[in-house]
Amino acid sequence: MAKIRDERVIESLAKCVADCHRCIQACLASPDLDRLARCIKLNMDCAEMCELTARFIARDSENTFQVRDECEEICLYCAQECEKHAYIEHCRICAEACRECAKTCRVL
Repeated sequence: MAKIRDERVIESLAKCVADCHRCIQACLASPDLDRLARCIKLNMDCAEMCELTARFIARDSENTFQVRDECEEICLYCAQECEKHAYIEHCRICAEACRECAKTCRVL
């Protein structure tokens, strides 16, 4: 049962990584690049933290829960920033993925 749960968490982490990278690329192409700079930086942090967390879960690290807690927090920061730009579709999608990922991490 734990293996199935772990796979679901890893899938949620992977979706968050992909949506963060899509948001980064779209923000970089925006004419409002200066206004979106913090969004880009937090997306980069979030994607990297989600990738790291997935690796810890996959290898059943004894430190998974510490990393998971940090991942949840960074996902929430990223979601909050993207929600400031929710009128932009890629930011809205990214915020949703980050919130879902944080929720999934919380129940791990």
